[in-house]
Amino acid sequence: MATAAETAKATAERFAETSNQAFKDSVEKSMATFADINSHAKRNVEAVVASVTAATKGAETLGAQALAFSKKSVEDQMAAAKTLSGAKSLQEAVELQTTYAKTSLDAYLAEVNKWSDIVSGSVRESLRPINERVSAAVEQFQTR
Repeated sequence: MATAAETAKATAERFAETSNQAFKDSVEKSMATFADINSHAKRNVEAVVASVTAATKGAETLGAQALAFSKKSVEDQMAAAKTLSGAKSLQEAVELQTTYAKTSLDAYLAEVNKWSDIVSGSVRESLRPINERVSAAVEQFQTR
């Protein structure tokens, strides 16, 4: 009978040891998963910060460009008004106004192209960190 009791005790101890090891392994795996999730969350936040920083930089650049264009446009308008006021005939005034209008329109269209380039560059730079994080997440899901 002592043998059966010893066998039962040994079996119970092995069961407890195996259960404890399985529990320990499960906790370690869960902790590693939480650490991985935390790491991804941190990198995601960093990507959002980088994205917002790039967007802010683009907005600042666009604002500065628009302000500079507005200032130059006002200066050009003042110069054109001064030149127009010195016209000696109606024909000369029409020619001066036509030249100013054409020059002004050309400058505006060139400026809009610059703004378009700034906006597209800003969007591209703003989305780059987010795209990198999405690519990393997709890659990780594919490897699991």
